[in-house]
Amino acid sequence: MTPRHRLAALAAAALLLPSLASAQATVYRWVDKNGKVHYSDTPPPEPQKELTQKRVGGGFTESSQLPYATQIAMQKSPVTLFTGADCGDPCRQGRELLTKRGIPFSERDAQANADDAEALKKLAGAIEVPYLTVGASKVKGYEEGAWHSALDGAGYPRTALPGQVPPRPPAAAKKAETPPPSPAPDASAAPK
Repeated sequence: MTPRHRLAALAAAALLLPSLASAQATVYRWVDKNGKVHYSDTPPPEPQKELTQKRVGGGFTESSQLPYATQIAMQKSPVTLFTGADCGDPCRQGRELLTKRGIPFSERDAQANADDAEALKKLAGAIEVPYLTVGASKVKGYEEGAWHSALDGAGYPRTALPGQVPPRPPAAAKKAETPPPSPAPDASAAPK
């Protein structure tokens, strides 16, 4: 190898080192006081009870159950879904689409939480739900094709991997799925 080739190889290696160092990142997962799950590359704004910190990238095996493409897309384009109590089927369909694709998302109730309502007003100019943000992309209302387009553009996989644990549904959605309590037994039917 000539000195010129060695110098070119050394220069190429020097250019790659910063990109290799930046390929490693930390992803934080936490549940806020309202039971909403958040994923971020920055620590939560205040101490949280359920905080999980994962290192992703960097050329080592990751214990996370998220596919690599999802981890990268999450770093570049986090997903937030603004919903509300009277949103009904459009919000349910939106949650199902995100869950089916295995996409972690933060759900914010713009009709019950003043901070979430203010954030949505800044983004959309009004409180109209559902409203999806995928990084800088914004989608008003639920239209399956538009949501897929925004998620595809951010690099999220089209489907969850076999065996991938789907993102945990937010607390509000869990409460809606719980069956009503059983009625009290009839006193006249009790044995005497």
